[in-house]
Amino acid sequence: MQDFQKAFLEFVIDNNILRFGEFTLKSGRISPYFFNAGLFNTGKKLGFLARSYAAAIASSSIDFDVLFGPAYKGIPLAAATVLSLDSEHQIDKPYCFNRKEAKDHGEGGSIVGAELAGKIMIIDDVITAGTAIREAVDIIHGSGAALAGITVAMDRQERGTGTTSAIQEIEQNYGVEVVSIITLQNIIDYLQIVDDPALKSNLPAVQKYREEYGV
Repeated sequence: MQDFQKAFLEFVIDNNILRFGEFTLKSGRISPYFFNAGLFNTGKKLGFLARSYAAAIASSSIDFDVLFGPAYKGIPLAAATVLSLDSEHQIDKPYCFNRKEAKDHGEGGSIVGAELAGKIMIIDDVITAGTAIREAVDIIHGSGAALAGITVAMDRQERGTGTTSAIQEIEQNYGVEVVSIITLQNIIDYLQIVDDPALKSNLPAVQKYREEYGV
């Protein structure tokens, strides 16, 4: 586990963004943990998230030209992350995002910011069914650009209805890497080393869930 991943886990647990207990998912599965990316809702939290995204991107080997944030959740993520890439890693990248509805006045079009051209990195919070990513890829290809990779906050490493996860399906279908700040395995690794007995008590349930539904 890298330092930025350990720091991220400490932060999300301290701020109740990652919680442990019993949570019913849309799939009907009972999960022993819940990661709520919507709670990165203050300047401090968004700033920390952006620095974590930037660290994950900088530590990857993916070469890209533009960071693309799909509307709507990806918009603040892209803007904040390029700031952190520049300030923390001296990587100055342009960014853009899409409008849900194309504008027919002013500069027009559906893309705001930099030109959607070259090798594109998508940034999003999580990938569940993968629908939003497929829509973003269609926009990228429709602009004549190429998908370079995808960055998300968390990889649940959980299979869907088949034997693979949504992230694995995306990687296989598009031939790109999905970079994540943390994975479910990182959570397990963290619970194994943490000193807090109450927190550590969640380890068996999370391990069991990983064994039952993990990929």
